[in-house]
Amino acid sequence: MAQTRRHFLQQVGIAGGAGVLYSTMSALGLTGLAETPAFAAPTRADLNGRPRKHVVILGAGIAGLTSAYELLKAGYQVTLLEARKRPGGRNWTVRGGASETDLAGVTQRARFSPGQYMNAGPARIPQHHVTLDYCRELGVAIEPFINQNADAYLYREGTTALSNKPIRHRTAKADVYGYVSELLAKATDQGALDSYLTATDKQALIGFLTSFGSIANKDGGFKYAGSGRRGYSVEPGAGTEGGTTEAPYALSDVFASGVGNYFSFEFGWDQAMMMFQPVGGMDRIPYAFERAIGREKIQYGAEVLGMRNTPDGVQVTYSTGGRPRVLAADFAICSLPPQIAAKIPSNLPTPVVDALKYARPTNAGKIGIEYGRRWWEEDLRIYGGITNSSLDTGNTWYPSTGFHGERGTVIGYYNTGTNANLYGALTPAGRLERAVAQGTKMHGEVYGRDIEASFSVNWAAAKHSEGAWVGWPSQTDGTYQRLLEPTGNVYFAGDHLSHAIAWQHGAMTSARATVTALHHRVVTSR
Repeated sequence: MAQTRRHFLQQVGIAGGAGVLYSTMSALGLTGLAETPAFAAPTRADLNGRPRKHVVILGAGIAGLTSAYELLKAGYQVTLLEARKRPGGRNWTVRGGASETDLAGVTQRARFSPGQYMNAGPARIPQHHVTLDYCRELGVAIEPFINQNADAYLYREGTTALSNKPIRHRTAKADVYGYVSELLAKATDQGALDSYLTATDKQALIGFLTSFGSIANKDGGFKYAGSGRRGYSVEPGAGTEGGTTEAPYALSDVFASGVGNYFSFEFGWDQAMMMFQPVGGMDRIPYAFERAIGREKIQYGAEVLGMRNTPDGVQVTYSTGGRPRVLAADFAICSLPPQIAAKIPSNLPTPVVDALKYARPTNAGKIGIEYGRRWWEEDLRIYGGITNSSLDTGNTWYPSTGFHGERGTVIGYYNTGTNANLYGALTPAGRLERAVAQGTKMHGEVYGRDIEASFSVNWAAAKHSEGAWVGWPSQTDGTYQRLLEPTGNVYFAGDHLSHAIAWQHGAMTSARATVTALHHRVVTSR
């Protein structure tokens, strides 16, 4: 058995090269790695003189662009069909002059000033995502994205003592961590955890809590009494000015408010600092791909009308300027959103079409508001970061660039689901009016002043997207898995075929997996 497997791997290595060999070993569980192995891009040498194959890629979003870019390294002929007039798909940076008409027939024209923009889709990149590797490879400059800011706000509507008032992150954290530490230190000191902790453990835990929560042992008991961590009413200054701190909010008020429920956001695998963004807008990535691939290989304004497996490959019908065209190729990679791919006439088997329909689109909304004065810096001393609220705006983002400039663009809301649908049902003017009314609750009347321009996106009504991303009822019941394998000569790719849905990383890793599978098929075919 072992000898047979060794012989098989030798043949794979001879036929397909190191990259294909490694992928095959990984599939057989022979790499010794529990995680996804390093990607080995296909090369011309792998083809070993085989005829050059033509791959048509449906959609020039991030998955489609990544697929084309990697296939070109091995000398494949590539054609991308993109219904929009730009690359990137949901990676969309809205700049002044951009015009967009949604599925409801509502047209907006962006009037942002030169240098101002909003990232309507992806806007941040975790440092462990492969997206940064492509930024390096393609020469896309990056800069920090401030995902968390101690001086941004938390805001909760309700009837508690802390409801309906903006609370700085640092203040909320100091009080929540302080009271949790106080209670746990008391329980530990009074023996409530003796069945779980040794004497040494108890001493170490109390030492940690004393530091973590800034608590003190006074009058024989542990107590959180506040500290400079939560901020100052009078800041430390020159001479004898040591600063004045205010007493913490009451314990019961802090827990009743729910302000601590947002803290776990920054612990998320994909949300922990550091985060990054391309200098000048997220669309720097798709346009860098476009340059590397070659503009002539991408047909914009090409809406796919049909796709078929044929005895010799695939046949794709599409329209440009109202004229139907037919393109034949050896293979197709469909990187369109599954809810759109499912509606395209094809000869795909019913179970595959059902798998595409199995995806559940999620809506998201954003509004970019350009201000003629950076009041969040000047008045509130907030430099980047996110204010989170229980309002229907969800999250408010302050720009992570252009500090101390004349103007700046705030993401007035980034919401999902029901809240996104609520704003999506309004006119663009109505969205701005509601967003300003909500933002004023958190920031004061300044939020409605000095507004120069705005642009809002309702992803459910965005042509060629019809959703911000998708979810799956299950990724383990066998339905999702149908799209991980080719159907005849048609392959699928996209962030929806990953466990990093809604991230460019997911689209890129899915594209790499698809390219690897297609390339392996080509180099091992006889």
